[in-house]
Amino acid sequence: MKLPATPAFTLHGKRALVTGATSGIGLGAATALARAGAHVVAVARRPAPLADLAQAMADEGLSCETLALDIGDVTATRAAFEAMEAPDIVVNSAGLARHGPALDTTPEDFDAVMHVNLRAAYFLSTAAARQMIAAGKRGAILHVSSQMGHVGGIDRGVYCASKHAIEGMVKAMALEWAKAGVRINTLCPTFIRTPLGEQTLKDPARRAWIEDKIKLGRVGEIEDIMGAVVYLCSEASALVTGTSLLVDGGWTAD
Repeated sequence: MKLPATPAFTLHGKRALVTGATSGIGLGAATALARAGAHVVAVARRPAPLADLAQAMADEGLSCETLALDIGDVTATRAAFEAMEAPDIVVNSAGLARHGPALDTTPEDFDAVMHVNLRAAYFLSTAAARQMIAAGKRGAILHVSSQMGHVGGIDRGVYCASKHAIEGMVKAMALEWAKAGVRINTLCPTFIRTPLGEQTLKDPARRAWIEDKIKLGRVGEIEDIMGAVVYLCSEASALVTGTSLLVDGGWTAD
């Protein structure tokens, strides 16, 4: 009997661009991909944290370069992709949240969240896919979405709207780009202990609600998403496109 070969989780020889790479889930994604062997292009708006990240990567012997870029600037994002070698992997972890009751949402809040979470994500995807297809690369695009792209949440009307939209966007793009071999998926975490989530977790009532909804009984840590990122960006997920991987501790199992 011949045993089947296990697909490779290694990313040696791959170029991986990660947005929002200097903190939270983006930092976890960049680190995981670099440790799996990829050369990481770390993207964020501010140069100082990028320099700190580059030094930390170098200290561990990992391969990393940095790019200061606001992905909300569609023209600059397109120009950046045109100027670089086409990536094999793009992970978009840039995001914005302005939580509050739907009745209190201002047009300015709505536009700000949609600008980053949906508009920027849309045109980042098309810029990446265009370069991958032109280079003949069977690339992987991964958006960090949220469990809130599958359910509703208290005081999260705009955020949920943006994340539900990402899920539909990814399905449509997957259909368009499948024949070219470009895969696109979402990673949907529950509440993860990050700088962005700390304000919510500091509220005892909200924290109790969160821990009750997470069936495994704890808030997520950055480390909880790192294996999923490597899986969705590697050949181990070669037949996975147009879908979402929920890392939610059972929140959406109800």
